[in-house]
This record gives sequence, C-alpha cells and structure tokens, in this order.
Amino acid sequence: MAARTIVVTGGGTGIGRAVAQSFAADGDTVVITGRRRERLERAVAEIGPSVRAIDFDASDPVAVQAAAEHLPERVDVLVNAAGGNTGFDQPAPAPDDLAGIAAAWRANLDANVLSAVLMTTVLTPRFVDGARIVTIGSIAAHQGSGSYGAAKAAVEVWTVDIAGRLGPRAITANVVAPGLTEGTEFFRDSLTDERRQRLINATKNGRAGRTDDVTAAVRYLASPEAGHVTAQVLHVNGGAYLGR
Repeated sequence: MAARTIVVTGGGTGIGRAVAQSFAADGDTVVITGRRRERLERAVAEIGPSVRAIDFDASDPVAVQAAAEHLPERVDVLVNAAGGNTGFDQPAPAPDDLAGIAAAWRANLDANVLSAVLMTTVLTPRFVDGARIVTIGSIAAHQGSGSYGAAKAAVEVWTVDIAGRLGPRAITANVVAPGLTEGTEFFRDSLTDERRQRLINATKNGRAGRTDDVTAAVRYLASPEAGHVTAQVLHVNGGAYLGR
C-alpha cells in the first residue's frame, strides 16, 4: 500500500502515541497534535523523522482555525484520540454546586466531543475520497461514568451522522471503544490495585487491554479493506462489555 498521510490528535501519549508509532512504522507520514509541546516533541524524537507535531488545543475553535494552515493539505486518515476523563483533573463539585457541575460536564464534552467535531470539520475538505475517520470512544459510553460516559456516547451518535454525510465520498467513520487499557495516562495514577483487578475480572480473557490491542483495531478500520465498515463501534475490552 502506498504511503498515506495520517493525522492523530492526542498523539503525544497513550493510545494516540501508539497509533502514530504504528503508522509511522509503515512509512506513512504522520502528524500528531496535542496541547503539551514537550510530550509531542518527545514522541517525535522517539518515533522518528516521519512524524511531525503541532501543538494546540483541539477543543478550542480559535486554536484549531489557527492551526489549520499547518495541517496537511491532503489527509488519508484522521484518528481522533484526544480526550480522556477530565474529571480526574479537578475535585468533584459538591452536589449543590450547579455551576461547578456545569463546568465539569462542559470540560468532558469539550475534550471528547468538540475536539473530534472540530478536527473532523476542519479537515473534511482535505480528506481524499475513501479517507478513514476513527475516533476513540470508551466502554464508559455503555456502562456509565457521569459526564465522561455521556461524552463518549455522544461521540458514537455523532459518528453515525458524519458516516452518512461523508459516505458518498467513500469516506468511512467509526469508533474504537476500549475498556481498561494499560500504558496510558487515563487514570492519572488514581487506579487502585483493587479496582484494576475488578476491571480485569470483568473481562472474558482475564487481562487488561494494551495500547497495541487498540492500535490493531484502529489500523483495521483505517485500512482499504474496511471500506464497507462504517458508522460502527468496535469494542476492545476483553468481553467486559458485549457490544450488542
């Protein structure tokens, strides 16, 4: 397969970094984005010269518009990996703190939904016919996790919409929804041994997921062979959620 141009948001760490590294190993040109320049620079140094980085906040429309001139003019694959549970970054608001609750919900919606919506929108004119859009969802969309789970559920519904709108150009849009995945910063060091074991016990294969597991699913959906797979959610969770 000829080399392609891949854009990976949230490409400095975790799943996004693993995805970027995998595509770069194929000889593809990879552009990673994120808010933390030092993490992006580290990823570029470790992955190699086929990767370049652009630092901006993908949930900020002004920042996305400003970054547009630095993004590729032709894009074969967009992987929306930016996001995560912003609730881990700040104390939970009190039950009667409506302003705090609203802010917490907006933070997760911005990080997980708007980042994907804005990046997909700005790149839509640059997608080649037959391009692939893969967005990282979560098992939380089906098992509940407050504003984070709601945001990931919204990602799934939005993906159905863009699959319909871009389908006439043979562009597919899908979600990869991981469960517990090691090798990421998701839990911000808050995952206890007890909870980790409980999550593993919920799987059918008795282990935590790895970033390579998620990357393999992304690569399939980004492949030419997956041209008739669109508006779908591919669950990567060891059977902890059956995806019906």
